Parts: sequence; structure tokens; C-alpha cells
Amino acid sequence: MLLASASPRRRQLLEQLALSLPVRIQATDTDESTPSYWRPAEIVEQLALRKAEAARRALLSGDADASGTLIIGADTIVVHDDVVLGKPADVLDARWMLERLQGSRHQVYSGIALLHASSGQTLMRHRATSVTMKPLDARLIERYIASGEPMDKAGSYGIQGLGAALVDGIDGCYFNVVGMSLVLLSDMLSHYGVETL
Repeated sequence: MLLASASPRRRQLLEQLALSLPVRIQATDTDESTPSYWRPAEIVEQLALRKAEAARRALLSGDADASGTLIIGADTIVVHDDVVLGKPADVLDARWMLERLQGSRHQVYSGIALLHASSGQTLMRHRATSVTMKPLDARLIERYIASGEPMDKAGSYGIQGLGAALVDGIDGCYFNVVGMSLVLLSDMLSHYGVETL
């Protein structure tokens, strides 16, 4: 099994499952641009698939014994009032996102794509979780940005870290907000005969 992700959070999540196969990690460099008409579910599923396909190409070009590998691609976005928020480009972008999200409800979409390296068989799914962020004043936003935590996370916050203090509540899967729904991944892996318990 191969996780096509550079995200330390997804690595940690995957380690929580008692997988029946060994797991390798491979970061991918993929184009994450999407057409403006794509809905959030399509965005995360297609980006997850792009990551899995990039890992498959690299795997098959360099490892003759990798044909039986199952590849996991994942992607996460935050959506607030129909505006998609990915990772912030810089501090100004992080500030803008946090000011936008504070005191309101938004959705976190995470998509997962499983791709069998030899057959090309693909399975894509997503989950959405609603998150309510508490009201934040400018001082708290600046302190959070200064921690550095927002800079590599969709929506500019990490619910599993300091960002937990910003979240008033969630409706749905917590792990989805972190970056990958474990119950969804477990169900998807069972289609390939991979047990997670």
C-alpha cells in the first residue's frame, strides 16, 4: 500500500488503522488547479485521484515489483459561503481566511481515491463535515498565525492542534476535518479486501 501524500496528518491517521498491508509514503507534485464550475465534492475526489495517479506513474516507472500496490490519494478543502479555501498562500491569505471563518459555520470536504497500480481500478469517495468556529478577535488571529500552524492547512487552521481552541463544534467526522475520514477509508479498503481491524 502507498499513501500519495506529504501530509504528516494523513500519515498519522493511517497509522491509527491496524492495516493488514505494509504502507509506504510518497509525496506527489500534482497540478491542483480546478475548473471554477466544479462542486466541492468533485474537487476533492478529482484532486485525490490526481495524486494517486501521479504516485502510480512514479511507482510503475521505477519499481517493477509494484504492480500489486494499492495507492491512496487524499485531498481536503474548506468551503465557506460557496468559496473554496485551500492552503493559504501567505500570512495575508491566512488572516483573510480566519477573519472570514470566525464566528460562522463552514464545511470541510475530504476526498479519497484508491487506485490499484496494476489494474487501474479506481474507487473515489468523499465526506463533508460542518464546523462552527467561535468568534475571534484580531489579536487571537494574529497570535494563531504567529504560531505557524495555519500555513500548511486548508482553511488556515488545524483542528488537531492549536486550532482546536478556535472551533466551537463540529457536525460529522472529526478525522475528515483533520484530513481523511478513517471510517470512509476503512469502508473503501474493504472493497479491495484490505482489513483495518
